[in-house]
Amino acid sequence: MLHKKKGEIQWLEFELFANDPRIVHGVFLRHGGVSRENFASLNLIRDKGDSNGNVDENLKRISDCLTIKNIVGSKQVHGKDVTVINHFIPHSLQCDVLMTNNKNLGLMAVHADCQAAILYDPVHQAIATVHAGWRGQVQNIYREAIQKMHNTFFTRPQDLLVGVSPSLGPDNSEFIHFQTELPESFWGFEIKPTYFDLWSIAQQQLEDCGVLPLNIEIARIDTFENPHDFFSYRKQRSKGLSHNITGGHGTVAALRH
Repeated sequence: MLHKKKGEIQWLEFELFANDPRIVHGVFLRHGGVSRENFASLNLIRDKGDSNGNVDENLKRISDCLTIKNIVGSKQVHGKDVTVINHFIPHSLQCDVLMTNNKNLGLMAVHADCQAAILYDPVHQAIATVHAGWRGQVQNIYREAIQKMHNTFFTRPQDLLVGVSPSLGPDNSEFIHFQTELPESFWGFEIKPTYFDLWSIAQQQLEDCGVLPLNIEIARIDTFENPHDFFSYRKQRSKGLSHNITGGHGTVAALRH
């Protein structure tokens, strides 16, 4: 991934999208915001203890970095619902996938350990942001998103470019009760007893949908192992702290004219 910086704000960009001026995007690190303590400092998640005023200011700062006037987010519930966005909507949505073919309208997934993916159709000029925690992967949220893009924008999977953000890595993806939590199709991705490679599961799910391997970029950066740059629910929990007192990253994408 490519590392970018503007003032104190830092973000990562997928090399897969780097040479296409028709898309702007960023996976924002935790620096350069106004939030404090466990939310320090560029927190984009609401309703977890940080003030809405702080989140609004942080959102404004990432909007300025990407020169996007409006960014649409949602309350994410670890489901597989998809919402097609045609215009700016304030914080009233409840879903884990947003998609649009409108220009200069930012879509945002908020995450801390979960995968945040950007799906870009350069042929039909459409994008989606996907919040994919392990529960979403169990429900095959990537398949839901790709099918909806096909039905709505005539997207062909072989045309899609997909970037998957830093997220929980295999060495820290423990599922003690995996036999009841994960489907048997995931069990072959167990790297050691009770630990699973969610990155490779994502790769397989995307390829099974028809996305070409060369069109998939998975960051393979472990949020748990890099607390300086990344929020991590599991890192907080490993300290004996509630998972509700950590911030969340914003992964944002928008189409340009």
